[in-house]
Amino acid sequence: MNTLDFLKPRSRQIDFENFDDRILSYVLEKEQSFLTCISCGGCTATCSAGNLTHFNIRRIGLSLRRGNVNELSNEIEKCMFCGKCTLVCPRDINIRNVMLLLKKRVAQLKTEKLF
Repeated sequence: MNTLDFLKPRSRQIDFENFDDRILSYVLEKEQSFLTCISCGGCTATCSAGNLTHFNIRRIGLSLRRGNVNELSNEIEKCMFCGKCTLVCPRDINIRNVMLLLKKRVAQLKTEKLF
């Protein structure tokens, strides 16, 4: 391994060949307000779990929009569902509900072994 490998940025392109929108479509069906998210970071700044771990709600939203299902399943478990994110959201997005929907859908996909 080259010592300068950490300087190479990871690609941010969406791979539409492998794009998985099962979770995104489920969340948008139940919580349409998520469409108005501008990724301002207010939710992440007030997150109790984010202060204690490397949990980042904005990164979860980005992973959700990009269809990175594997990243979501690991990150969802860190959420404490306190609701602070919902209180500070300038767009009135019920982020707590989005997180609950994510957790529910990921669990469904795991039990169906579609994940």
